[in-house]
Order: sequence, then C-alpha cells, then structure tokens
Amino acid sequence: SIPFVAWTIVPYWSINLFYGLSLLLNNDKQGVDRLAGRYLTAQVVAVICFILFPLTATFVRPATTGLPGFLFAVLGGFDKPFNQAPSLHIALLVIIWDHWRHRLRGLLLPLWHGWSFLIGASVLTTWQHHFIDIPTGALLGFFALWLFPRSGALPFSGFRLTSDVKARRLARFYALGAVLALAGAALGALFCAVALFLLWPALALAIVAFAYAGAGEKVFQKSADGSITLASRVLLLPYRLGARANIWAWTRKLAPQVAIADGVFLGRFPTAREASSFGTVIDLAAELKRPAAADCCWISFPMVDLLPPPVAIRQQAAGALE
Repeated sequence: SIPFVAWTIVPYWSINLFYGLSLLLNNDKQGVDRLAGRYLTAQVVAVICFILFPLTATFVRPATTGLPGFLFAVLGGFDKPFNQAPSLHIALLVIIWDHWRHRLRGLLLPLWHGWSFLIGASVLTTWQHHFIDIPTGALLGFFALWLFPRSGALPFSGFRLTSDVKARRLARFYALGAVLALAGAALGALFCAVALFLLWPALALAIVAFAYAGAGEKVFQKSADGSITLASRVLLLPYRLGARANIWAWTRKLAPQVAIADGVFLGRFPTAREASSFGTVIDLAAELKRPAAADCCWISFPMVDLLPPPVAIRQQAAGALE
C-alpha cells in the first residue's frame, strides 16, 4: 500500500510551470517545433486511450487542508478519475525531464533529476494513479521523444513504401509480432494489469516493421560516432535484447573477426575489449550502440540488417575503409 503524502501535490503541480518554461528554453525554431510535436503526441495518444479505455481510479483520499487542500480542490475540478493509463503526467514528465537535462549544468543537473523524481513519485503519493499507469506513461513519453528527436531526421520524414520483396516480407514478420504482443497486452489486461508491459515489445516490433517497410535505418537514431538516442535505447530495448541473443547464437563458435586484407578485419559487432584492439572500427549495425568503454576511432554507417545498403552509404563506408 502506497502512503498518501499530501505535500507531494506541490511537485505534482510544478510540472505545469516547467511545461510552459520549456517552450521558452530553446535555441531555435526547430527546437520549439519538435518540443511542441512531443507535447502534442503525448496528449493526443493519451486522450485517445482515455476515451477508448476509461479506467477509473478507486482511491478515496483523506481530507486535506491548507495549501495541499487548495491544490487538490483545484485539481479535482478538471482532472477526471478516468484519466488513468497511460499517465499523461508521467509522459509529459519524461519529455520535460529530457528537455532540461540537456541544458542544465553543475549542481542544477542533480537537483533537476531529484525534483523530477519527486514529480514522478507524486503521481502515486497523491493517489492520482495506479502503479501500472507509470510505465505506460513513460513508454508514451519516450515514444514522443523518439518521434520528434532533438536533432537529425524525423523517423517518418521521406517515408516511401519499399518495393523490395525481402524488405516487405521482413516488415510483415515484425508487424505480426507487434500485433501478437498487442493482442496479448489487451487480452491479458482483462485478468492482470501487468500484461500491459507487453505494449513495450509491441511498440518495439512495430518500429522495426516500420524500418523495413521503408523508413530505413533512421528509426534506430544512431549517430556517426556510434551513439544512440535515449528514446531509441529505451523503446527498442526488447528488440535489441533479441538481436544480442541472435548474435550470440550465430557467432558464439566463430572467431570474433577474420583478416580479409592487410590490416583489414571483418567480424561480428565487437565488445569494448575487441574494439579497443583496433585503431579504427567501421560500424555498419544500425541497431547496436557503440560499447561505452571502446577506446578506438569509431565510425558508424548505420544499415538495416539483412537488406542491401543504399549506394551512397556503401560508397561512404568504402571511402572510410580506404
């Protein structure tokens, strides 16, 4: 049983202040546009869920007085009890936390992390939400971050349905997995709310299906230095765990790399130790992140697995190799 802590309504309410200030804390028009896109995505998806699945809170809060009592009274005037899963409060918190963490330095950064934790915890200690609303809200928040990244191309920009037969087959395969996971979440939720965690692999597989359908490698949001955005790391974690298991299954009995020319080696995705034994690593895997401890020059040319890479990327990779 989660205790009711009346004063945590203050951090709960504070998200409204940061919501507005975040729109002012941008360097250019693109920053404002993408933040607005994240806000809109979170709010539209959450409202659709509230309408389709009007879950009702069953809490009966103790009487409160003073400032907490006033804030609870105002909140009750517009925040209806069926606005539950996903928690829009948590979705917006993920967006706002990410926005400020890139801009604060020094002591302000850990203070911001601490205050964000209080805001997140307050949705439980004010008895506004059930626990399962938290991960579903966080998933929505990271989806909004992924859909409108801070920099780089938008995942849906320039989308054209592929005519490649193999790519379409792989897209259907991953889409089927997404549908099955979604069905499992919907049916399982009738018996236990924990089944909603299946929404995570459902979304991950849907994103990979989108990549094979024509969106390409940009859905993985991997940079030239091998880093991957936080949103991509979180959303696609179920898929990446499967990819790691697949790599292990297929390559565990093989040498990590083999020489194909003087000073040139070809191999599986390296560990930090393996990568550090080379001066330069040319990385072609769109879905995997550079090992944090890799001590080498890392050049990434992300390519979608099992598909022929675009000519331009092949030329760039060959140029880097030369």
